[in-house]
Amino acid sequence: MKRFLIAALLCSASTMSHAADTQCLSGKYDAYIDASLTWYQDLIELTTQQYPDLEEVGAWFYNGRKNHFELNRGAVHYYLQEDTSKVATEQPVEAWLQLEQIDIKNLAGHDDELGKLAAESFNDRQSKPHAKNYELRSAFADLLSHPNKIDAVLSKYNQAITDAEAIKCL
Repeated sequence: MKRFLIAALLCSASTMSHAADTQCLSGKYDAYIDASLTWYQDLIELTTQQYPDLEEVGAWFYNGRKNHFELNRGAVHYYLQEDTSKVATEQPVEAWLQLEQIDIKNLAGHDDELGKLAAESFNDRQSKPHAKNYELRSAFADLLSHPNKIDAVLSKYNQAITDAEAIKCL
């Protein structure tokens, strides 16, 4: 009887430990996603301040990035629960998940929130670019070639990524 109780306690402790680690890893990845989305928001804001006529394409671009990152967030949460081999947590957080187009298409077949996110991201990748996409990309290149113009938002992003990487899980 004592052996059974000890085994049961060890199993429950292991399960609780795994759940806590999964929650920690999810939180770490969420911090990376939030930092990335804030970076794109800031970059678009700086760009559209300089080029107000690019506000519509900036919103279109941000929506595509948001769909991409929210899919990655959902996929990491899913794979941490269902198939941890798909999440390379030994890598820097930006490299944890590498979804191929076929993976996204397969996830789009899920009848849940993850499936909806995957379908949106898949559709974004298949859709025709915005008419002013090239102009926006050129404006980004111009802005990024002047480090003094992006120093504050880049420092904010780098600090957020450093903070995310500093999160230690089991």
